[in-house]
Amino acid sequence: MLAQPTSSSRRILVRTGFAAAALLGLCSLAPAKAEPLLSQGIGVSSCARVATDIKPGEGLDNPVNLMLFAWVQGYISAANVALLEYDAKHLDMSELTDARVLGMLQDYCKAHPDKKPANALDAYIKTTKKLKTQWQTGTVEWDE
Repeated sequence: MLAQPTSSSRRILVRTGFAAAALLGLCSLAPAKAEPLLSQGIGVSSCARVATDIKPGEGLDNPVNLMLFAWVQGYISAANVALLEYDAKHLDMSELTDARVLGMLQDYCKAHPDKKPANALDAYIKTTKKLKTQWQTGTVEWDE
């Protein structure tokens, strides 16, 4: 039997859906000859590149910022699934506003140009307080 989703986990699912929709919208707006960061993706980019492309003052009106924010939402959502399955804990994604995400990644990437943006998120996941919830492990069945 599946555990009843908490209001927090419902918010996570809704935010993930919005992030995915935003990313799909961004893809449909991308010009035929997109900038390398837009066409290659955040995950494979170096922090040196990402730090110069993030424009926190432009918020989510900037396509790189929007893509970065959607990518972070997906990354943290995946981490939450793993955390829930491992120990019935998760991160509160409501704290990850666009301003906080953009600032956090830009600061990290400026300080660590040789790293990848995922390293910033891994550090965030390791150090951020996790919330305990009711979750029956083994409820995510991705493998037959």
